[in-house]
Amino acid sequence: MLRWAASPASRCHVQRLTGQRCFSASTKHFAISDHEALSRTRNIGIIAHIDAGKTTTTERMLFYSGQTRRIGDVDDGSTVTDFLPAEKARGITIQSAAVSFSWPPVSPGQAKKTENTSVEKELRRSAISHTINLIDTPGHADFTFEVLRSLRILDGAVCILDGVAGVEAQTEKVWVQANHYRIPRIIFVNKLDRDGAAFHRTIKEIGSRLHVWPALCQIPWWRDGDKKLCGVLDVVGLRALLWNEGSDGKSIEVFSVEQLAEKDAGMAGELKDARVALVELLSEHDDEMVELFLEHDENHLAIPESDLVASLRRCTLQSPQNVAPVFAGASFRNVGVQPLMDAVDELLPSPHERPDPEIRIGALTSTLSTLLSGNLALTNLDSKADAKKKAPSRLAANVGNVHGCALAFKVVNDAKRGVLVYVRVYSGSLAKGAQLFNTSLGITERAPAMLRMFANEAANIDSIDAGQIGVIVGLKHARTGDTLISYPGVNPKNGPPAPLNTLQLRPIAVPPPVFFTSVEPESRSEEKQIKDTLQILLREDPSLNVSIDHESGQTHLAGMGELHLEIARDRLIQDFKAKARIGKIEINYRESVEASGKKYTYNFDKEIGGKPAQASSTASIGPLNTNTISDYTLEHSQEIPLPDNNHLTILHPSLTDEGHALSSDDVSLPAQIDFATLVTSLKSGVMAALARGPSYGFPLYSTHITLYVDPRQQINKDTTPAALSLATREAVSGTIRASAEASTFALMEPVMLVTITINENDLGGVVHDLSSARGGHIISLDGDQQSTPTSPLSEDEQLNVDTKRIYAPPDPFSSGYDGDNLSASENALRHITARVPLREMVGYLKYLRSLTGGRGTFVMQVDQFEKVTGQRLSVITKEMKGDAAY
Repeated sequence: MLRWAASPASRCHVQRLTGQRCFSASTKHFAISDHEALSRTRNIGIIAHIDAGKTTTTERMLFYSGQTRRIGDVDDGSTVTDFLPAEKARGITIQSAAVSFSWPPVSPGQAKKTENTSVEKELRRSAISHTINLIDTPGHADFTFEVLRSLRILDGAVCILDGVAGVEAQTEKVWVQANHYRIPRIIFVNKLDRDGAAFHRTIKEIGSRLHVWPALCQIPWWRDGDKKLCGVLDVVGLRALLWNEGSDGKSIEVFSVEQLAEKDAGMAGELKDARVALVELLSEHDDEMVELFLEHDENHLAIPESDLVASLRRCTLQSPQNVAPVFAGASFRNVGVQPLMDAVDELLPSPHERPDPEIRIGALTSTLSTLLSGNLALTNLDSKADAKKKAPSRLAANVGNVHGCALAFKVVNDAKRGVLVYVRVYSGSLAKGAQLFNTSLGITERAPAMLRMFANEAANIDSIDAGQIGVIVGLKHARTGDTLISYPGVNPKNGPPAPLNTLQLRPIAVPPPVFFTSVEPESRSEEKQIKDTLQILLREDPSLNVSIDHESGQTHLAGMGELHLEIARDRLIQDFKAKARIGKIEINYRESVEASGKKYTYNFDKEIGGKPAQASSTASIGPLNTNTISDYTLEHSQEIPLPDNNHLTILHPSLTDEGHALSSDDVSLPAQIDFATLVTSLKSGVMAALARGPSYGFPLYSTHITLYVDPRQQINKDTTPAALSLATREAVSGTIRASAEASTFALMEPVMLVTITINENDLGGVVHDLSSARGGHIISLDGDQQSTPTSPLSEDEQLNVDTKRIYAPPDPFSSGYDGDNLSASENALRHITARVPLREMVGYLKYLRSLTGGRGTFVMQVDQFEKVTGQRLSVITKEMKGDAAY
C-alpha cells in the first residue's frame, strides 16, 4: 500500500544508510486519456469532531504535495484553508474550504513523456500521480450545513479521530450523515503523540459507536523505553516507518519486519498479530481474500501486499460499508500523513466509481445517466396522456444536446473576485463563456470565468469537466443547491425544451434554524445596505434565514446555533461594515394549526410596475397527516415538500402537467405563464404566508396547504408571476386567520438530540441534572441502545459489531479499560444520549464544565418540534411578553 515499497516498479529511490533505508519520493507521469484522468481524481472531504486535527492534517497534505513551502499552523492563524478573519481569530473552521493538489507530486520539469501503459500497469495506484480535490469541513455542530453540502458532492472521505478523546459525538453525527450519502471512508487516528492517547480504546469505539469493523492497516510504533510515538507499523506491507523527532516529516526510515525484530522484538510480534487479524477480517467480508488465503497455504504473512490492498479497496467501496481501513499518526508531529495520502489514492473511489446521481425531471425521479442515455423517456413517459405521446422521441433527441450538468454546492462573496459559485460537474463539461441555464430558478446566466481553487488562491481554467470540482465567477443569481446545465443555443428566457428545463439534481436539504436575532439599521439611509448585505449572507449560507415581522417591522435573522449567529453578526458588522443594531439571540419557536380551515379566496387586482396585474388564488389549510400524502405525484396534482415539515398540494384538475387544457371545455395557461412558472409563483406565495403564525408570530410547522388552480377563474392575460405570488400569499394568510378564529394554534418548541461525553465519576450528577432540572429524557448510556437514533439505516442495515472480536494492540500505559466493558474503569469516558428542550440547553456548556471540572463536552442537533403545554406554556409566553415589553 505504501509508496515506500522497494519494488523495481516503485517510484521510490532507495538509499542504504547503516543498514536502514531512507526514501525520497518521485513519480511516474504518463500522457493519459480523459477517462484515465478521471480515474485518477479523488473528490474527498475531511470530517471529524472539532479539534480532532482536520485542518492540521490538511496543512501537512499541502506541504508534502508541494503546494506550500511551509506548514501552516492553526494557533498562529497561518493555515491555508482557514483564511477567514473569524477562523483565524477563533482557531476553528467555519466555512468548508476547497483545495486541489497532486499526490504524489509531479517533479518539476517532469513532462508527460510516454504512453507505455504496460509499464504503467506494473505500478501501484499510489505510485501514479492523482489529482486530489479536498474539502476541509467544520467540526462545530453549529456549522452542520457546511458539512452537509460538502458531503453531497464528495466521492470519499477521511474521518479523523482524536486518539485521546476517541470517537466523539460530532464524529458519530457526521458518520451517520456520510452513511446517508453512501460515502466510502477511511479512518485516521490522530494525536497519538499526546499524553493519554488510547489507540486500543479508540479502535474498540469505532466498532461500538460507528458500527463498522475497523481494519487496522497501521498500528502505532511506541518507542521502547519512554513509550513515545516514533512512527507507525505498516500492517499491509509488513514494515515499520520511522519519523525523526522534530523533523518536517519528509524523511522517513523504513525497516522490514526482520529489521524491526532486531530493534524491537515485541513490536515485531505485534505487527505479525495485526497482519493475521487483518487477513481474518477481510476474509469475512471478501470472498476473493478467502481464495488467496487458501492459495498461500493459509499463511497470513505470505499474502502479497497488492492483493491485500485490492481486498481493502473492495471492502471500502461496498455499500453499505461494513469495513473501514484505519491508519495511525500524529499530524502535528508530522507522523503518518504521507501514508494516509497514499491510502486516499489506493482505497477511495474515483468519480466514475460512484453511484449515478439522482435527478428529478418534471414529476419523474430517476438517475442522470438514464436520462442522458435517452432511456428515461422510453421507459417512463410512454404511459402518459395522449397529449404527451410525442414527448419520448422529442426528449430522447434533446438530451443529446446537454453539454454539461452540475450542482452548485457553495456560494462565496469574495472581496476581490466577486461572487464565487463552487460547482461539482456530474456529466459533460462546463466551458468558460457558456450560457448556463439554472433549472431551479428558471434563468440563464453566462459563465464569464472559471477557477480551480487553492483555498483563498486560484488559477484560471477554461472548463470544468465531469467529476471535477471548480468555481464559476460572476454568476449573479445561482444559489446553493441549484442545478446548472449547459445547452448550446439555449433560449435565455425559457431555457432548454421541456421537460429538460425542469431537470434537477438531488437538492441539498437545509436544516431548520432554531435561534434568531433582530437586525435593525442605525438609520433609514442604511436600510438598503442592510437588506443587500443580508441577501449576500443568505446566498452564501442557506441555513441562515431572514424574515420580516410585519407587525413590528423588525428584520429577524435565524440560524442553527448561538455561535452560528455570532459569526453571521461579525460578518455583517466587521466584514461588510454594515451599520446595524443586533438584538439578543432568542429561540425560534414554531406554531402549528390544530384543525382544518375553510377555503379562502383572494382576488388581486392592482398595478405592479405601472402595469395592470390580476390574479386569483384559493387555499385551505390543515394539520399535516403524512398518511394522506402520497409518495408520488398523482395525476393533475403536484405534491411539494416545504421546509419545517410543511407540505403543499396543488390541485389542477383541468390542466396537464405542461399547462395544457385537458378538454375542449377547459382553458390552457396563457402564453406568459408556463406551468413551471405557475408552480414557482404559487410556492413562493405559500412560503411567504407560512413565515408568520397568527398567535405568536413564529413560522408555521407541520402544516398542509392545498391550492386549487382553475385557469378559467384565476388567470388571464394580465396575470403575472408576481401577481400570482401575492394573491397566493394573501389567500393562505386568509385561511390561516380563519383557522385561528375557529381553533387555537399550538406553540411548538425545538427539542434537541443531545450527546454528552463525560468521565465515569461525573455520570450521576449530569444524568440527574438532565432528567430533573432540564426536563430531558435519557435515551441511552453508551451502548444501551441497539441503533443510533439519527441513523438513516434500518436496524437490519445497521451493523452490530462485537467489540470482543476486534483486534487492537495494547496501549503503552493501559489503565485496564479495554473498550469491551464500558464500566471497567472509573475514569472511562461515558456517553449520554438524551432529548432535551432547546430552551433548557441555552448556556449549558458553562454549567456542564462546572459539573465535570471542565472535562465535559456535548453536541446537539434538532430532533423534532413538540407542542408546549401546561405550566411550561405559561412560563414561555410570559417570557415572550417580557421580551416584547423590554
